[in-house]
Parts: sequence; C-alpha cells; structure tokens
Amino acid sequence: MSTRIPALFVGHGTPMNTLERNVNSDAWRHIASDLPRPEAILAISAHWYTPGLAVTATDQPATLHDFSGFPRELFEFRYPAPGDPALAERVRALLEPLPVASDLEWGLDHGTWSVLAHLYPGADIPVVHLSLDSTRPPAWHADVARRLAPLRDEGVLILGSGNVVHNLRRMDLARPESVFDWAERFSAEVRQALLAGDLEALVDFVSEEALREEVRLAVPTLEHYLPVLYVAAQQREDDPIRLFNDRIEYGSIGMLCCRVG
Repeated sequence: MSTRIPALFVGHGTPMNTLERNVNSDAWRHIASDLPRPEAILAISAHWYTPGLAVTATDQPATLHDFSGFPRELFEFRYPAPGDPALAERVRALLEPLPVASDLEWGLDHGTWSVLAHLYPGADIPVVHLSLDSTRPPAWHADVARRLAPLRDEGVLILGSGNVVHNLRRMDLARPESVFDWAERFSAEVRQALLAGDLEALVDFVSEEALREEVRLAVPTLEHYLPVLYVAAQQREDDPIRLFNDRIEYGSIGMLCCRVG
C-alpha cells in the first residue's frame, strides 16, 4: 500500500524562478526535502485553462514554452519527465460521468515545470496534467477536486500551481519588494481560510455576484486562483496545513504556498 501523499499548492510567479536560486526556489526546494517521494504527479496549472476537461495521456510530454520576452536560456530549458497514461485513465475514471478528453498534444507548461525543476530536479517522476475548465464556476472546480482525493492514497502528489494574488497590470516592476494594501488584505483572507480548512470560504471569495473591489484587483481572472481550490479540497480531518513562502512580489503577485498533509 502506498503512503498517503500530501497535496501541494505553489505560487509560481515568473518562469525565471526556474533558472534562479532565490527566496522562491529555495522555499520550494526546502519543502521538497520533507515530502515523501510520490509515484506520480497530477498537476493542475493556471496555464492550461481551456473549455472542457482534459488530461495529458502521452508517454513523454513536451516542455512547453508558453510565454515570450524571456532570455534564450529559458526557452532552451527542458524538463523531460515521463508521462503516465495509466494515471490519466485513473483520473478520467474518478471524474466520471464528466467527459474528460485524453489529450495527446499538450505537454508540461511553465506553471508546472518551473516548480518541478526545484521540487524534483531529476525529472524522473511521471507527470500528468489536468486542465482547468474555463467554462465552469469555482464551486464546480471544488467538486471536481474532491473527486481526486483517492489519488493521495495511491502515491500521487496533487500539485496546484498558480498565484492567490495575480494582477500583471498592477505590477510595480520598479519595486520588487512592494506590497499593495488590497493584495495583502486578500492574501490574509485566503491564508485564514486555508488554515481553517474552509473550502467554502475559498470558493465564496471569488463567487459573489458583486465582487469586492480588493478581490477584483487580486483575482481579475480566475485561472491563477482556481488551482488553490484543487489542493484545499484534499484536506482530511487529520491533515495538518502548512503555509510557506507567504510573501507578495512587485505589489500584486502573491507567492503564498500551501501543503496539505
């Protein structure tokens, strides 16, 4: 029988974290040193946000460079982890009767490989991606996330990658250490809900018909926030919650990370 594997949400920030040893990558490496080695990884990244559900079903997913304007060294980076078609089928079975496509084209996006480059630099653990259905509300995503819970007892690390606060338009590029008041206020609310195991609150924050101004600023679009629901939904009664790298960069990018279990 496999050891129950924790679930992990990582605020991934810039893809340059892949190449740099900094406060973010050091925090990821530190948490990895205390994680049991999983048999496989199911990644839910902000950067596969598409109508409908799909899982990667290839034996060897490509390293996707889904960005522009970065140094050539970043475009040359490869994370050659194998895929796991059997895990993809297991995910499809857990989510029945929801239709889940077996995708043979998508690979590993930078929301995933920028983090895995530090968590598991050997790239020797199979990785499967699950897409975020862009047509569905937050409560639906929380329900899908709950259905994935048995994977933790099957040796699978559920890895959510996004940012609790993510507003590129408001970034203060001249001041990396700056923190906008609205970003800190919203991050504090998310922090409190995570520590309380309050998945309903995490859903409600971004589900109100008339969102509060600070939420509109912190979460102008849902794709970077939704992955935290997939990890928070994994908490069981005996699971501890550990927050780390709880910081904000450039005023409006929240790097908060959370381990469940």
